[in-house]
Amino acid sequence: MRLGSAVFALLCILTAPIVAQAPRQPLTPEETRALIEKRAAIEKQLEDIAIIDRKVMVPMKDGVRIATDIYRPKDTSKKYPIIFSRTPYNFNFWDVKLGGYRDMTTELDAVKRGYVLIEMNERGHFFSEGNYDILGAPLSDANDQFNWMSAQPWSSGKIGLIGCSSTAEWQLAAASLGNKALTTIIPQSFGAGVGKVGPYNEQGNWYRGGAVQMLFIDWLYGEQNQVRPTFPKGTSQKELLNASKMFDLAPQMPPIDWAKAFEHLPEKDLISAVDGPKGIFSDKMPNTTGGAMIERTPNDPAWRKGGIWQSDTMPINVPGFWFMTWYDVSTGPNLAAYNFVRSTAKGEAANEQYAVIAPTLHCGYKRAKEDTIVGERSMGDARLDYDALTYAWFDHFLKGEDNGFLQKQPKVTYFTMGINKWQHSETWPPQGAKPVTLTLSSGGHANTLHGDGVLTFSSSTPAASKASGIADLFTYDPMHPTPSYGGNVCCAGNSIPGTGGALDQRKMEERPDILVYTSEPLKEGIEVSGPITATLYVSSDVKDTDVTVKVIDVLPDGTAYNLDETIQRLRYRDGDDKTVWMEKDKVYKVTLTPMNTSNYFDAGHRIRIEVAGSNFPRFDRNLNTGGNNYDETTGVVAHTAIHHSVQYPSTLTISVVKH
Repeated sequence: MRLGSAVFALLCILTAPIVAQAPRQPLTPEETRALIEKRAAIEKQLEDIAIIDRKVMVPMKDGVRIATDIYRPKDTSKKYPIIFSRTPYNFNFWDVKLGGYRDMTTELDAVKRGYVLIEMNERGHFFSEGNYDILGAPLSDANDQFNWMSAQPWSSGKIGLIGCSSTAEWQLAAASLGNKALTTIIPQSFGAGVGKVGPYNEQGNWYRGGAVQMLFIDWLYGEQNQVRPTFPKGTSQKELLNASKMFDLAPQMPPIDWAKAFEHLPEKDLISAVDGPKGIFSDKMPNTTGGAMIERTPNDPAWRKGGIWQSDTMPINVPGFWFMTWYDVSTGPNLAAYNFVRSTAKGEAANEQYAVIAPTLHCGYKRAKEDTIVGERSMGDARLDYDALTYAWFDHFLKGEDNGFLQKQPKVTYFTMGINKWQHSETWPPQGAKPVTLTLSSGGHANTLHGDGVLTFSSSTPAASKASGIADLFTYDPMHPTPSYGGNVCCAGNSIPGTGGALDQRKMEERPDILVYTSEPLKEGIEVSGPITATLYVSSDVKDTDVTVKVIDVLPDGTAYNLDETIQRLRYRDGDDKTVWMEKDKVYKVTLTPMNTSNYFDAGHRIRIEVAGSNFPRFDRNLNTGGNNYDETTGVVAHTAIHHSVQYPSTLTISVVKH
């Protein structure tokens, strides 16, 4: 995520491994020399003003030591608040490939502003000892780390957390511990930290609607490595510092064509099939949750043993500045977490929850430009001064400055696509947002862009009312699944075209396994900001299958930009805590996990949804057998129907903000 030039630089380092980037051209010898000299100059400035203590091995209660770098002002007559980032990613101070220092701008800026900046690696990563688990479990590590920091003679006893993605996701559960030193959190793109909240039971982005979100699998390929160089217990700090200039312990993973690799069955062997390391994805592991994640169901007790935040048992009572993006993998649960904490926090903390929602991809805040392109769609100027926002927040809560920030800052700052501007509200959804329902109908041939599927505002007469009782049929073959195209993703490598975002969906809508329902052109523009819920009446000839939905803004020229997407594994249609098989051709009411957006549909635009049986590899494919799915190699074809009639009113409910 972002925050000041300092904190953002840190985030660039900490999140770089999971954000898709275009390949960079090798530096010329002259460019290499200039970069080394520039970074050395920054390091010299840091040495002039900071006490630098790197490769400190901080012990946890079980004796495991966590690698830590500390940067604090040289004036020892004062005590200082701490900005703390804990991460599974590489923050080694020495760039071993470059042969010089890493960019220390973040550390320099934080110290200049009167903060101690502390970076720690999670268990089982780089120089930290122990076995890796998602979000650095055990959760007790957070308390041990907070207690150690607050007890240092240079500490003011106040700690603020910051980071994006995996550098943010551990913050929620840690905040629930109630440690007196933890003063505030700034979690950014933090979806994998959310277990269960509101209508979402995703267990850290692992599921949606009971289907596995496959982005986690290729991410784990690079993160779960536990066969790695380690140092003897007695290795001194000086020896570790010297070693840091020879090797940073960053694994150089062989490149994988994930678009092809994800096709492998059984799913549990995806990582081993590409010679990936043993670890928590499919193997039993000696860590807090026990590993073997792919074998778990959404309500497996193992999810509650680690570092994932569960809203029903983990109250958060500290001020929070929450950052999200519209094209992230986890916007829905992120928003639900923000609202939950805001409504349940005790005392002043309930009124000290603020949010920013940007129109970018995962952790893409500061990549916004004067003309921000997300996928193929222009969002206009989507920049914000994240430095000013986050340091004003820290100055208020960590230093106690009366800077008026909370009085000036709206509770929710959100970007509305379509009109491409930042807006403000005291709530989410925005004040005045009302649910408006559209009804699905057709003449029984909604397949493809050229079919007769219609979305009609409920106050209107359905255009296809005479045929509204005729169901639409589509075939879903798990051996040839409907592919993902753009979307609300992260960490997908080359497996999803465009690596996410808004892409024109029309070529996808030529497929007969996609049903397309489109409204008439709007006579006047409407802002849709808030949840979008699809309720479908579904039948099939298999005992279990999936239904996917994608919501789309159709421009007057026909361009069809996707906004959000969701899925429901039908065995979990009555709740993630139970498995209920389908009876052949029996009609079931299915309410899918809500989608979310802020988009202005201008006059002449149309609202559209797509319905299909898969969105692969965004979500894993259902093999339709009713088996475990993760250990199967052969699927069966599903013939599925979407019903729409007086008896079976399939609908789409949007959140409309009146102006």
